[in-house]
Amino acid sequence: MKMAKEVVEKITGNMTFREIVENYPDSAEFFFKKGFHCIGCPMASRESIKEGALAHGENPKKFIDELNKFLEKQNEKKISE
Repeated sequence: MKMAKEVVEKITGNMTFREIVENYPDSAEFFFKKGFHCIGCPMASRESIKEGALAHGENPKKFIDELNKFLEKQNEKKISE
């Protein structure tokens, strides 16, 4: 029997890396693939995803959109298992 679809809150630019990783552990895979190996550093606990994207030369809107799509796909995989 399949589970009901989980609701995934959309990630916004004001959310911190720490907040995202704590609420969506699968996001760590996305960050590592994008070269964001600093998600465990103390700065990441206070830095917003928008600030981090800019610091890494990424377009924040595009980066956040990609992250949300990644998390939606991860959620769909879990539901279909």
